[in-house]
Amino acid sequence: MLARSPASSTSSTSDTVSSTPQSDAHEGEGTAGVSETVLSYPQFIWKALGVATDGGPLFYVWMTVLTAVWLVGINAFVHQVVNGQGVTAMTDHVSWGMYIGNFTFAVGLAAGAVMMVIPAYLYKDKEMHDVVIVGEILAIASVAVAISFVTVDIGRPDRVWHMIPFIGRFNWPISMLTWDVIVLNGYLLLNLHVVGYLLHQRFLGRKPNPKFYIPIVLLSILWAVSIHSVTAFLYSGLGGRPFWNTAILAPRFIVSAFVSGPAFIVLALQIIRRFSDFHVGDGAIRTLLNILRVTTILNLFLVGSELFTELYTGGSHTASAQYLYFGLHGKNALVPWIWTALSFNTIAAGVFIFARPGKHMWLIDIACVLTLFGLWVEKGLGLIVPGFVPSTLHEIVEYLPNALEWKVSLGVWAMGLIVFTLGLKIAVAVFRGDMHVSEEAH
Repeated sequence: MLARSPASSTSSTSDTVSSTPQSDAHEGEGTAGVSETVLSYPQFIWKALGVATDGGPLFYVWMTVLTAVWLVGINAFVHQVVNGQGVTAMTDHVSWGMYIGNFTFAVGLAAGAVMMVIPAYLYKDKEMHDVVIVGEILAIASVAVAISFVTVDIGRPDRVWHMIPFIGRFNWPISMLTWDVIVLNGYLLLNLHVVGYLLHQRFLGRKPNPKFYIPIVLLSILWAVSIHSVTAFLYSGLGGRPFWNTAILAPRFIVSAFVSGPAFIVLALQIIRRFSDFHVGDGAIRTLLNILRVTTILNLFLVGSELFTELYTGGSHTASAQYLYFGLHGKNALVPWIWTALSFNTIAAGVFIFARPGKHMWLIDIACVLTLFGLWVEKGLGLIVPGFVPSTLHEIVEYLPNALEWKVSLGVWAMGLIVFTLGLKIAVAVFRGDMHVSEEAH
């Protein structure tokens, strides 16, 4: 996706050659009281837009496919808004489905991106510093996806203004949903600041001032834990849904986030290696693989602990767990999904333990794909739907997403991949020196 530009073969991270013509570098001259330094950020944004939309044939094919899928999703969503939620497979019995399942997974993906930050800044891993920006961009794209899934799940999105503070009734701090709105938007702003500041300073050829981003980076670590904890509390705080009433739901969410985030980033680094000249060292991938070796096992352990509690001790939780894993009264729509997910996660854990980055990178890439799909099922259909089955009236009403929900969901994910791809293109161009303002311009 990150296609090489004609100039990319002659430039490197240490290049000092400006890609800005002298006329552009001095376009602020003659404007009273306005220095080039003040104009530098708008200039950076303008050049970033140019870089993000320029590439080779493969890049345009990739972006065309994503845009087409996004437009199909928008069309399906418009149809849903016009005709109501009745066109989805959701019912009064199962009122949360694929949209909220994707929302949960996307929040975990955003939170897991912080795993790039911890070794880079807390443990001063120098090899992680140049690629930590990938995690920050992933966080931005994932939060955009998460917010979009909440939006498409609202039956009347035009009434979202009711949640705007001082305009509608925000119901903070009583409502857990308002806490989720705060932490998600706050996390988005934190990552936008870090990404924007670091890339802008690199664009100017300056060393970033730690005072302006290190405190924000450290805050984002705590904030990442909070966004998935609050999401877990949204479910575990609903007393009428016993399947979610477990104290380990938040730890499960956080551990699984520390699987999905690094797994996605490993794949992203492989793509950067393949389709750009930006050097990605083996050290960063080894660090992420070491994280995955621990977190995949922990995730399986927590799932196993929950399954033991549900099936061995019995109680009000048992019916939902029985339905999910083995079926109930002849209803077993989710059984193939959850066992496929568990199998994929188990296989991936074994690969991460025994595979070596230098020899088995292709196998590690497959394991990353398997565990991403496994967690998507586990935290989506395998978590949300069983909470509604059986219903409060003890009825078994099954749910599987219909074609419209698939179209909307794929459209939202396509939008997220567009954001992620464009962000990577800008970051790679800046760090390789293709986007650089020489000091003479100031």
